[in-house]
Amino acid sequence: MSDDEMMYDEDDYDYDNDNNGEDDEDEEDEGVEIENQYYNSKALIDDSIPEAIESYEKVVELEKGDKGDWGFKALKKIVKLLYRIGKHDKMITKYKLFLTYISKTASNSSEKGIGSILDTISAPPIGKPNVPVDIDLVQNMYDLTLKALLDTKNDRVWFRTSLKLAKLLYDREEYTRLAKILRELHKSCELEDGTDDQKKGSQLIEIYALEIQMYTATKNYKKLKELYHKALEIKSAIPHPRIMGIIRECGGKMHMSEKDWQKAYADFFEAFKNYDEAGSPRRIQCLKYLVLAAMLSLSATNPFDSTEAKPYKNDPEILAMTNLVSAYELNDIIQFEKILRDNRKTITEEPFIRMYIEDLLRNIRTQVLLKLLEPYTRIRIPFISKELNIPATEVESLLVALILDNKIRGQIDQINQELHLEGSKSSHYWKYRSIDKWGRSSGINAEYGRSTIY
Repeated sequence: MSDDEMMYDEDDYDYDNDNNGEDDEDEEDEGVEIENQYYNSKALIDDSIPEAIESYEKVVELEKGDKGDWGFKALKKIVKLLYRIGKHDKMITKYKLFLTYISKTASNSSEKGIGSILDTISAPPIGKPNVPVDIDLVQNMYDLTLKALLDTKNDRVWFRTSLKLAKLLYDREEYTRLAKILRELHKSCELEDGTDDQKKGSQLIEIYALEIQMYTATKNYKKLKELYHKALEIKSAIPHPRIMGIIRECGGKMHMSEKDWQKAYADFFEAFKNYDEAGSPRRIQCLKYLVLAAMLSLSATNPFDSTEAKPYKNDPEILAMTNLVSAYELNDIIQFEKILRDNRKTITEEPFIRMYIEDLLRNIRTQVLLKLLEPYTRIRIPFISKELNIPATEVESLLVALILDNKIRGQIDQINQELHLEGSKSSHYWKYRSIDKWGRSSGINAEYGRSTIY
């Protein structure tokens, strides 16, 4: 029998020890008949779903009002099959009957059965992948479920089911509905004075993780920052590393939006380690963000030098980022831009990374420009344009920004298309040279030897 079929457990039933042997035999015969009816019904599914549904309904009838495991499992099958053939109204009717069984069924079995049905109706029917999911139908089914769980005071399953709905709504970007569910989840973890019940730390951290994801997606960085710090302050629970990975990843994205590259790097590194510990495939995406933050922060440390990241250096999904770092170390703009063009799928087509490509290009152009300017007191703008592989107008814009930021000292002669530099360098100049440490650690050091270039 598959995992989807909940096994019969005699411990879920009460027996009257005063019954005589004849009554016991009658009950046993009835149990065998119900069980046979269930498996006969199962055999009909491939031939005729309507006949299978009718046969499953006889399982419920044979229980004669006693709500047992076989009726519970038969109704679960009926609901799924009705969804499969698009009989939604009848499905809801049968699901309401199914929910009356949860108070008579073991909590774990109830949760698995409910979860199995909700998973089914949250995806296209079997064999119909192009049929869109009716989110209103899904919401209705969840609402019926949550009300039934509240009525039976099954708080644990209510919480897990509410969380399941919240995750579904997040995946479907239904943020208005998601906010409502999150408020209800928060309320279940509050004390009478409205503060968080720290005894429910495990539940709180899961709620915060989802809420942080929602605010990251909607770019509400004010609320994101507030919840990010709240989540990190919870000490009453040891969260699953996947949950901490989510929180740290969102924290990294928050810091990126503030252009605080170093804090972003720290959070992405923690997120990567947590995802790696949890065995989550999300670790690869997070490692890309880590490399991005490292380049933007002008860090002298190659992220692939860490023990945790080194094994992924040659991963097919990461290789493009590895090559990007190498070009960055070498200040090789032409190769850097070529890697971006040739790896659109793994780099530039990723929405989050794409947001920072211009910052990244500006960084590498700044580094190449400052290195290029180092030996000169006068240099022509067309030459810089050729070296940076950008139009002269963009070179002028970059030079103006560097002068205004006191990163270089000089004047632009627009008539003669020249830059005249003073001899001394600003302290900011050396900040933009720190990335050369990557190159020097690899034995790479480009030299320029003339004082004026035309």
